[in-house]
Amino acid sequence: MTPLPDDLRHGPFSLERSRELGVTRRVLARQAVRVHPRVWCHRHHELTGADLVLAASLAMPESAHLTGITRLQQLGLDYGPVTPIRFVIEGDHHLAIDGVFLHRTKKLPQLDDVGVTPTAAYVAYCAAARLIDALKVGDWLLHREHLTRRELLGLALAELWRPGAHEAVWCAERLRDDARSLPESEVAALLTYAGLPEPELNAPVDDDHRIIGDLVYRRWRTVVEYDGAQHQEDRVQYVRDLGRYGWMRENDVGYVQVTHEKLRQPRGVVGEVFRQLVRGGYDGPPPVFGDRWASLFMRVSTILGPRHHWQR
Repeated sequence: MTPLPDDLRHGPFSLERSRELGVTRRVLARQAVRVHPRVWCHRHHELTGADLVLAASLAMPESAHLTGITRLQQLGLDYGPVTPIRFVIEGDHHLAIDGVFLHRTKKLPQLDDVGVTPTAAYVAYCAAARLIDALKVGDWLLHREHLTRRELLGLALAELWRPGAHEAVWCAERLRDDARSLPESEVAALLTYAGLPEPELNAPVDDDHRIIGDLVYRRWRTVVEYDGAQHQEDRVQYVRDLGRYGWMRENDVGYVQVTHEKLRQPRGVVGEVFRQLVRGGYDGPPPVFGDRWASLFMRVSTILGPRHHWQR
């Protein structure tokens, strides 16, 4: 039997494309599987995340555009669910496809060559995001200059009717541009929303600016470090870390190492940092796990309340 052309063996393709290459219905039925209506892939090809987005795009009308977390993931953001893959379309267009969510709007937001712009995608993301997620993703975008506060506020305030706009305005003043990673942003939020002092991010620990800490409390000689997988797997990074921690011990700088596993118990992380701050001379109030703390894990829309309240 004639095999599928090589161009069709390594990812999803449209039915129209297979016909252009002369693939018969019989060959298609035996060598490929349907992913979406009029979208197929070779039966032995394992779909990647990028393939899922491409397959969904092929199943969408040309007037549909990537939005929300899916659009942000195209920037390299390794966070959030892969599905449903989110698109937006102007008008009252209904289309039900497994693993895909098509938002309908009366007016499309700003677009670029990939989908809606990163700023517009963040506004859409804020509509249903928890506060801690909105802060992490917003910090990531801000630090990498995918958006600015001015752009975010300008877009959201100009179209407050759009889902996520009011939430994005509220989040804008709470974002910071000095978090180099999602975990740094998360730990900073956990500490401050528990009522501890706000740390400096990626700041010098020593007077010579040779030692840079992830989250730094210079006043209380305390550093909070996030040790991701690369800190163990990358030998160069591992040796560098040994030298930095050795310097801190020799210079009476206390440090707390936070890992992915520790972040599963956020109160434990806050408590460990608090105890180290106290050892460094901190005499302020202990952490409080009350309403402000709880708000971190709520949707921003829930914190703000029904839309008609703030519209008044």
